[in-house]
This record gives sequence, C-alpha cells and structure tokens, in this order.
Amino acid sequence: MTTQSNHSSSVSRPNYQWADGFKKSLPVAMGYLPAGIAFGVLAQVAGVPIWATIMLSIVLYAGAAQYACLPMLSTGLPIGTIATNIAAINLRHVFYGMPLLKSLPNNKLAKTYCLFALTDETFSVMTSLPAESRQTLILPISLFNQFWWVLAGAIGALIGSSLGDLIPHLDFALVCLFAILAYEQFQSIKRYFPVIIAVISLIIASFFTTDWLLLMSITICMVFILARGLWTPKNMMGAK
Repeated sequence: MTTQSNHSSSVSRPNYQWADGFKKSLPVAMGYLPAGIAFGVLAQVAGVPIWATIMLSIVLYAGAAQYACLPMLSTGLPIGTIATNIAAINLRHVFYGMPLLKSLPNNKLAKTYCLFALTDETFSVMTSLPAESRQTLILPISLFNQFWWVLAGAIGALIGSSLGDLIPHLDFALVCLFAILAYEQFQSIKRYFPVIIAVISLIIASFFTTDWLLLMSITICMVFILARGLWTPKNMMGAK
C-alpha cells in the first residue's frame, strides 16, 4: 500500500524544474518586457485604471487580445462585442493545446492553468523542448512567462504615457520575439508544411479582405490543417 501510494503521488506530482523553467523563460522575457510596458503605457493613454491594466494581464493574458481590448474599452463597447472579438483573436489557441495534451500536469488545477496560459511564445518554447522534459517544465515556464508579462504591464502603467513619446513602437518587440521563436522552432523541427500553408493562407486571404486579414488567414489555415488531418489517415489506410 505504501509503495502504491508513493508511486501515485510521484505520478500526480511531477518534479517540476523551476530553475530550468526560469532560464527558458528569459528569452520570452526579453520580448514580453518591452511589449508589456508598451501595453501598460497604451492602457494609460486609453484611460484604463492601473488596477484594471494589471487585472487584464492576469485574467486575460493574451498580448494581441489585450491590445485589441484597449480601443474597445475606451469607446465603451458592449461586453458581448468585446468577448466575441477576443474569442476570434484567440481561436488559434485551441490548436496550441493539442500537441501538448500529453505534456500537461496531472493535477487538474495546474492543467487548467497551463491551458489558460498557453500563449504563442509559451507554445513555441514548449514545442522546441524534448517530449520527455515537457511535463516538468510546462508549469514553471507558463508561470514565469505570465509573471514577466504582468510585471511589464504594471511598470508601463506606472510610467504612464511619457515613455511612448520617448520610445515609439514598443509593441513591435512582441512581433520580433515571436518571429525569432518561430524560426528557432523551425530549425529544431524542420517541418515545411506549416510554413507553406501559412504563406498560401495569407495570399488567399489578401484577395478577399484587408481589415480582417489575420482572422481570415487563421481560418484558412484551420481548413488546411483539418483537411490534411482527414486526408492523411485515409491515405495511410489505402496504402495498407
């Protein structure tokens, strides 16, 4: 009984690598700090209180969606409209969780948090790691990454709009960070299919819209991914 209980305890409580998780979060921090500070500054310009700016980084925690929230909050749009727009922007996160399902913690609370905190950058870092080390790192990396984002947003809110005049376009740092992480992930995995469908989806979407280019590109990517997923098993079964 003692052996079984100890075994079940070790299974449900993995030995999280907090020091290694902190180190692996530092490259993300290099992008989150300027981008988060920019968000805090822009939130002050939009008239969002400091406490609400910090709560957005804690409760919402989605860079692009938080930036999109600011003009909607400042103009007083209905909560339903804001929620719909945020859901559309974060739709891609549904697919982020699929490759990492086996890497999630066994504890329900930790698992729920890791799914909530699965941002673009956290996904890129996690998928570049060996599969056997992901479960011990996903919670530390998720927590540290959100810590950097919340800290940066608070600093930006406290500094106020004066920093935006001194250093314009701070928010572009997040785009640069994601581009670097995507390149590193490609270097470790060497899969051309995601790159090809992303480029094709962007080209197709550009023929139809400019205002909703990102949303349409993501939708077309989803169609390609689903089509490939449905076609591949049938093709494999036919080969058998």
